[in-house]
Amino acid sequence: MTRLIGGHVSGAGGVAKAITRGEEIGAGVIQIFSNSPRGWKAQRISLNGFSDVAVAMAATSGVVSKIVSHASYLINLASPDPELYLKSKALLKETVNYCDEIGVESVVLHVGSHKGAGFDSALNQIVDAIDQALEGTKRVRLLLENSAGAGDSVGSSLSELALLVSTSQSVRVGLCVDTQHLFASGCDYTVSQEMERFSSSLAEKFKKDVIGAVHLNDSKSTCGSNLDRHENLGDGHIGLVALGQFVNSEWFRDVDLILETPGAGDGPRRSDVDLVQSMVQAEQN
Repeated sequence: MTRLIGGHVSGAGGVAKAITRGEEIGAGVIQIFSNSPRGWKAQRISLNGFSDVAVAMAATSGVVSKIVSHASYLINLASPDPELYLKSKALLKETVNYCDEIGVESVVLHVGSHKGAGFDSALNQIVDAIDQALEGTKRVRLLLENSAGAGDSVGSSLSELALLVSTSQSVRVGLCVDTQHLFASGCDYTVSQEMERFSSSLAEKFKKDVIGAVHLNDSKSTCGSNLDRHENLGDGHIGLVALGQFVNSEWFRDVDLILETPGAGDGPRRSDVDLVQSMVQAEQN
């Protein structure tokens, strides 16, 4: 399958307008919020009169060929608060079911924070919520995103993510690896030996097809800061050389790349997508 390069775009106005925004930046894949990122009420994105996203994409130029959704930031499957956990579980299920219904490829999820209670105490409830969200769906994948490590967040280590994936009963649970989060969590892959160690750890814990997407971002914060601070490619502490080596490495060279960079203040630009295309082509040549 051909690797796609794109970015996160606004879903305001519905799917058709999101696709148009993707076309404007030359994106082969777009990421949107299928409902409000900071609300508990699932206000589903409009299909603009189309039956599903495949029909909507077919009615355009064909530049955008895949849509990924990002789940609400409010979801916290690791919460020790029963009320918050149940609300999170319900919103995730509604989000995943809706995305499966309209043909969204996958849903990216920040697992949440255990608030000091410990990962082990939250493991079973997280997996239960994941499995219930995917139960009854046909095709959508749920991609767990690695965290930067702040605030007792789950998923800053490969060991935690591996336990979640292996404990789940679903084969449609995978990973979305965020390059900035990885760096902020303490993996300094600007050093070749550290990248090799990271790749070896992936090989020990996962099958290669578990990686469903890469969030490609440079970092405003330093390595090990645990701060989730995205920067435009080449303007942060990671740099173009390390990011290029990362996306062209064995584990990621066939994985879709989704920019979540700030651009000029309104997200990824065509120049950012073109830059990633050049990074990939340079390796191929």
